Amino acid sequence: MKLLTPIVNMLRFLDRLVMKFEVFVLSWAVIVIAVMTFGNVVNRQITGRSWLFAAEISEIAIIMATFMGISYAARKGRHISMSAFFDMAPKKVKKALAIINPLITALILFLLSYYAYDYTINQTRTTSALEIPYWVMVMFMPIGLFLGGVQFLRNVWVNIVNEEVYLAQEKKDYDEQ
Repeated sequence: MKLLTPIVNMLRFLDRLVMKFEVFVLSWAVIVIAVMTFGNVVNRQITGRSWLFAAEISEIAIIMATFMGISYAARKGRHISMSAFFDMAPKKVKKALAIINPLITALILFLLSYYAYDYTINQTRTTSALEIPYWVMVMFMPIGLFLGGVQFLRNVWVNIVNEEVYLAQEKKDYDEQ
């Protein structure tokens, strides 16, 4: 067991680092969306013209927030779910669903991450206003999908090793609280 301690500590450090990255990206993406939208409206009212770059920067920020949000929502157990059947189910069924559902979700996210990566590396065009390589705009798609898959696998693991039913690593089912 002593041999595993440094590995576990390293994984916890890496997890905290990834979470800080997720929070940083999500926070700044929302701020950028707000500034671009508000600033463009004010500029258009004053000058009668829109910022040419506002749409491209907003698109980058929306892609970042959307796909990095997948991982963050899975980490916190704040993802959208159809939980009526889950909520009414007995504990043993909930436990099975708490393992099967995130496992299937993780596999789907890993598959989508592969396709998003393939899409990203095959982008050769640039944006029209800023002439940013388009792969820069969409690179958060495979990253967010992959990290989301990892988070759902963590949710599977937490439910395998614990007796209680967990919706996320640190979030127990409402009936368990």
